Parts: sequence; C-alpha cells; structure tokens
Amino acid sequence: MGKGVALATKRFLIVTGKGGVGKTTVCAAEALALAAKGKRVLIAMCNAKERLSSMLGSELIGPDVKSVAPNVWAVNMEPEQALAEYGMMALHSKTLFKLLFDNKYVRKFFRAVPGMQEWTLLGKAWWHTTETRDDGSFKYDVVILDAPATGHGLDMLRVPKIILDVVPPGLLRRDAERAWKMFQDPETCAVVLVTLPEEMPTTETIELAKALREELRLPIGKIVVNGVLPPLFSKAERAALEGTEPVTGDTPADAALAAARSRATRERVQAESLLRLSEELPISPSFLPQLFEDAAQPSAIRDLAKRMV
Repeated sequence: MGKGVALATKRFLIVTGKGGVGKTTVCAAEALALAAKGKRVLIAMCNAKERLSSMLGSELIGPDVKSVAPNVWAVNMEPEQALAEYGMMALHSKTLFKLLFDNKYVRKFFRAVPGMQEWTLLGKAWWHTTETRDDGSFKYDVVILDAPATGHGLDMLRVPKIILDVVPPGLLRRDAERAWKMFQDPETCAVVLVTLPEEMPTTETIELAKALREELRLPIGKIVVNGVLPPLFSKAERAALEGTEPVTGDTPADAALAAARSRATRERVQAESLLRLSEELPISPSFLPQLFEDAAQPSAIRDLAKRMV
C-alpha cells in the first residue's frame, strides 16, 4: 500500500465521497492548509446547498468568484450561468453570444443534451485552472472541486470521456480532451476520497476507488477518514461490553453501562472499517478526529487544517 501524495504540488483536486461524510469540511480545511503554504486556492462547488461560508466565516458564496479567506477564493457554480460563461468564452463575442444564447430554444436544447449540465460545472472548474494573471502566472495555484456525492460524482467525471467518444472535432471536444488529459495526469491532478469509519461509507468508498482506478483511470491522491474516535477500550474490553445484556434500568449506573456498550460497538465498527480501508485501498488513509463541537465553524476548520498533510 502506498502513501498519499503531496497535494500542494497539484493543480486540480477532485474531492468526492458518499453524501454526508464531510466533503465540504475537508475542502475547507485543505484549502486553508494549502493557503498557509502560500498557495492561491479556489474552491469550486457544484450548485451546492451552501455551507462553506459559515465554515470560513465569509459572506454567502454565489455563482461569482469571491475571496473567502487569505489566499482562498470560492464559487458556487450554477449550470445556467456556467453554460453562459462557457458560451461567452467559446464565441469570443458578447454580441454573438447574446444572439445565440438568449434564444430560449437554444437554451432548452443545451439543457436536453445528456451530460451537458455536468460538463458545464466540471468544465468551468477545469477552466479556472487555465486562468492567468497579468504577469502570465496562474490566477490560482490549486483548484479544489467539491464534487457531488459518489454516484452523481462518478457520472460527472465520466462526461469528458463520453464527449471524446461521441462528439465530433470542435471546441467542445477540444476542451474536454484538454480537461481529461489533466484529470488523468497524476502530476497535475489528484482525487481525494472522503469517508467515515462506518460500514456503508467504507463499502461505498472501496467501490468508488475501484471505479476511479479501473474504469476512469484517475489518480487517487489521498483518502481522508473523517470523524475518527479516539479508542477508549481494548478489543477484549469491547467484546466484554458488547456481550453484556441490554440495559433496561434507569439508574446512573445503568446509563453509564449503556453508554459504554454503545461506545464499544461504535469503536468495533470503526476498527473493522479502518482495517478494511487499509487492506482494500491503494493508499494508506489519513484521519481527521471526531469533533465534539460544531465542525461547521471557522475555529473547527482552522483546527482541522493544521492536521492536513
């Protein structure tokens, strides 16, 4: 099993995993960690229910890029605006763009093209890696894509390959080819898988890693296990506690025993999940602790950022 790669050397990070595992939390913490190393970082969300602003203590984040922390910017991409921006870039003419894209039938057509909505978001995130400043340097050193949850995320990542398979030569195919080349290059791109030390997220993460490696051939750079508890009990103690009869009384001693039994079960599931992840994934996982305060606040994100490597 290999180790995770240094994400600071990448240009594009794709963060994905099962819904509810803390992808956006990891995006925020990773962005702050990279910014602390002097990197200019953009977090691109996919038309998400916006929570990043509360994590970073910024104003609400919409479809326009805005500064959210020192050396960190963010955008919550919306398909309609992303398509408009893509059309503007493609046509190099505001007049021609308005003539074409202000037509409701044309907009309806684009919305009906399979995968086009996903490509407008994925393609926009990739396009931000190509932006330059006046001095010719890249506008952002690293773009972090807060990708949709597992199933939808995989569908989104398949779109460039589908475009290359079915779309004739032209602007759309050219851009998809450039993006796909970057996504498959381990020197410039890395997929970050986020999971929890629980049975279902573990199984889904293992299946997702297999699809990324064998079907899409995308480089997995890091696996983050979020919400890891510090163990209180040994393996023998966990077995002994789980072997006790279910608590039915309501005394303080009964409540303490019930809490210990529940914690022992959770620790056992966590240990089994971490063992599976270590045995079945190509990279050793890294861990973020269970936070017993609200993780969606700036102080918690800053604490997690210090733990990102």
